[in-house]
Amino acid sequence: MQFDIRNFLQSAKTPYTTQFSADLSAADWDGFRVPDPLECAFTAHPTQEGAVMTLHVKASIEAECARCLAPVHESYDFTREYLVRMRDLDDIDFELPLDDQGQLDLRELAYQELIFEVPRVLLCSPDCQGLCPICGKRKAEGCACQVAAEAAPVDARLSILKQLLS
Repeated sequence: MQFDIRNFLQSAKTPYTTQFSADLSAADWDGFRVPDPLECAFTAHPTQEGAVMTLHVKASIEAECARCLAPVHESYDFTREYLVRMRDLDDIDFELPLDDQGQLDLRELAYQELIFEVPRVLLCSPDCQGLCPICGKRKAEGCACQVAAEAAPVDARLSILKQLLS
């Protein structure tokens, strides 16, 4: 979905509002999936300096816990606000996804904002203990293995570190 931001900044007198769905299930999310389309609302209000734009996104994601590999299902509901002036459109460092004609790609904007919203490390719970290094079961499910720190062989090259800690 495209928004003609250049034209809006030049001649808009009334607000622009739209709602759209963005199916991003095929996109590369690096660690999670977005099974359902994003539900988005976009508004642009003209101001003396330019425009105030607001993007509201609702999304759900699926992933695996980074510690125990349990399924993780999270929902996100967030709003981003942008102040845009005409001179911003010609700035090579302008961060919004524009094409050469000043068209703002709202689908791409929603994609970028969701990437920033989702944490890099997803956990099933904040206190997830992960997997047992001996049997491979989830520690939360009742692993009975005992890891003996003294029983583990120590690399002779690291023995100096033990002396420093003593």
